[in-house]
Amino acid sequence: MKPLELLFEREGLHAPGLPPGLAIRYGGDFGIARPRVYANFVSSVDGVVALRDGGESGRVVSGGSEADRFVMGLLRAFADAVVIGAGTFRHASGDLWNADHAYPEAADLFAELRDDLGLPLQPRLVVVTASGEMDLGQPALAGALIVTTRAGDARLRGAVPVGARVAVLDPVRPATLMGLLHAEGLRAVLTEGGPSLVGELLRDGVVDELFLTLSPRLFGRTASDGRKSLVEGVDLAGRETELLSVRRDGSHLFLRYALR
Repeated sequence: MKPLELLFEREGLHAPGLPPGLAIRYGGDFGIARPRVYANFVSSVDGVVALRDGGESGRVVSGGSEADRFVMGLLRAFADAVVIGAGTFRHASGDLWNADHAYPEAADLFAELRDDLGLPLQPRLVVVTASGEMDLGQPALAGALIVTTRAGDARLRGAVPVGARVAVLDPVRPATLMGLLHAEGLRAVLTEGGPSLVGELLRDGVVDELFLTLSPRLFGRTASDGRKSLVEGVDLAGRETELLSVRRDGSHLFLRYALR
């Protein structure tokens, strides 16, 4: 892929030094400070992030952008944990939720970066599910943490894969969820949704940064068509954000915002 074109970046951002191969692709240095909760989404120009067909929406919305896959991999490479909701887990069957799966072309560089940061080879997958209804045969669940309610725990008991663990929070609230993850030593937490989970995290003020790929596509929305925007189910009352950086690949924009 061509290097991303840097259009704007605020001075003083945390940047500990990327391996050269990653820095060339990203168009400069990059880092995630700890502790940090950060979200990553790809959105169409008209704000659609999830489609109605029940499948994985990201590649469709992004138009298969290689640069978007690279940025997703880079963000996962910095994470101690990747947090998703059960709906996102169901719709992205087969995803392993690590940097290599997002952008295998840079797998060796991602491994070098995680080694430099003193991190294990892969981030911990955390799946949040109130009901416990999920496909327990997915390979991504090996070693995962499943956060659920008492009702979900009853459904999952004795059925989770070897190496996976269930934690009960009833109810599951953003602050208690992040408290649990920090107690587990997971200090750099990436969330990739879906829109309902991220809406709750944003509502309760636990997200520090938002990475948003703006794809040059238009989808439109009609009543009850199942398409979703970045934030669903909450009123954020026009909360302000601060633009931290803008990069470009063709007609795709890669935006970074501070939220707290």
